[in-house]
Amino acid sequence: MVPKIRRGSRTHGLLVYLYGPGKRDEHTDPHLVGSWDGFAPDPGRDTSPHPDPKVTLARLAAALDLRVKQAGDKAPAQHVWHCSVRTDPGDRTLTDDEWNTVARRLVQAVNLAPEGDPGGCRWVAVRHADDHIHILATMVRGDLRRPRMNYDFKKAQAECRRIEQEMGLRRLKPGDGTGAKTPTSAERFKAERTGRPETPRETLREAVRQAVAGAASEAEFFTRLREAGLRVKLRHAPSGDVLGYTVALPGDRNRYREPVWFAGSTLAPDLSYPRIQRRLADGTPDEAPLPEADSGRSNWSPPARGRRTATGIAERAAVLLDSDDDEAAAQLVGVGELLDAVAQTSPAATRAELGAAARSFERATRSHVRAERADTRAIRSAARGIIQAGGALGRGEDGGTTAMLVSTLVLVALAAARWHSARGHAQQAEASRQAAEHLRAAYRQAAAAPMQALRDQGRALPEAQRRAYETTIRTVLPENRTRPGTSTKNDALAATLAQAEQTGHDPKALLQEAIAMRELDTAEDVNDVLVWRLRRLAQLPAHPGEATRRPQAGTGRATPPANPASVRTAPPASPRPAAPDPRNRPPRR
Repeated sequence: MVPKIRRGSRTHGLLVYLYGPGKRDEHTDPHLVGSWDGFAPDPGRDTSPHPDPKVTLARLAAALDLRVKQAGDKAPAQHVWHCSVRTDPGDRTLTDDEWNTVARRLVQAVNLAPEGDPGGCRWVAVRHADDHIHILATMVRGDLRRPRMNYDFKKAQAECRRIEQEMGLRRLKPGDGTGAKTPTSAERFKAERTGRPETPRETLREAVRQAVAGAASEAEFFTRLREAGLRVKLRHAPSGDVLGYTVALPGDRNRYREPVWFAGSTLAPDLSYPRIQRRLADGTPDEAPLPEADSGRSNWSPPARGRRTATGIAERAAVLLDSDDDEAAAQLVGVGELLDAVAQTSPAATRAELGAAARSFERATRSHVRAERADTRAIRSAARGIIQAGGALGRGEDGGTTAMLVSTLVLVALAAARWHSARGHAQQAEASRQAAEHLRAAYRQAAAAPMQALRDQGRALPEAQRRAYETTIRTVLPENRTRPGTSTKNDALAATLAQAEQTGHDPKALLQEAIAMRELDTAEDVNDVLVWRLRRLAQLPAHPGEATRRPQAGTGRATPPANPASVRTAPPASPRPAAPDPRNRPPRR
């Protein structure tokens, strides 16, 4: 049940609209379902001998405005309180009596007409559709004073949550005042008239969010806004310092043919200029992505290296979120930037789902929890590295590393959901879970080709070797229920262990390390998660068609060989597959 509150100054004009045919949706059988005394005239169902709806409507408007006229100059300029209340499309249809109860509880909750107070404000509730009502009240009490209506929206929201529970309606998540402002009805109607898929407010919010992702300075942030095609206007102090900014979409104009400008704070609380300044100061990223041991592969593309670096940093963010520390609030902002960076540079096959994940997670980045020692340089550097590397091709190593990163981001989103749930942030927790679902859909698209290639390699292993890896998997991961010979679920994992052993790793020890990194209970497919962790730990190519390399002696981790030819000439660790798959051979040079 969603209440929407507005203020106005024309009682008669609003009644004309409520009892009229409607501007968009057809108004059906407009009638009163409740009023301040239960005896207000009803233009929709006037039972007098000679009913005239216009006359009755004028009588109703005069009755509602009686105290406003009596108060004279003491009455508020915007004396009309208008609240529309709508049920969810999946809810049952409420009766008129039930809507009357809803209206009475809301005007009482916001202190317009407290129960048992004969001097409360006058109000009516009009129903002209099955799923909603409109409450109109005039904000002058019987003693001609204004009602105390602080935080009326929050109070109405809280009362709607109680009504939902008592009437068996869909229960929405309570907010905490940190959500972005939703588009107004006028903005939505304008978007429909102009053929836009979304309102300018929503388009600008996403564009500004993407511009700040990984930005190293305010100048770079403003440059990105202009490069995205937005109109940007800066507000300067007499000293020349920037005080704020506004943005507008080209072609979006008001009735006077002037651009419609939005300040960052009107798009979202965390997009105000002071908040962006603070974010850049707390976590200014390095000019280049943070180095990882496996980021030096000369035959890996920049997008692939950037995604590998980001995967390790995302793992650390998940660990911080699992620690249940308030300082993890800063990581949520960084994760949001990382999602925006991946969505901007993802291939077409996964762009829609990754973009939806970034939009959903945007709500999870804001709460009243503040990190006192915020340090988001690592994760913001990862986002910057992905953006600077450009778009991934969606195939080969690029596609494999996209799947590797998205697999980790699923677990990060679920860790964020747990972090928010522990603090009672219902909307943020739900947004995190929605982001995880979109990420899972993107993962299935990105991982289809590389995982199928790995399964093929696993099936091509000699039977004895495959059984040995199956035994290792069951020993280290006893909850794995795959029985040898009855499923190919472990094929990709077995192929990865074989390649890791070929480059000098101990399969059992490496698998134990991958399992111990963090929990696996929330993984949709434990094997897939372990495959990507193993390939990152062992520095194996994310796509099985790429070359592998051996670790340096005594390190246990692979490092780039001094001579690329050593990949071909180094003796393999024992045991070695009797007939390795040709796709595992290193590329010819």
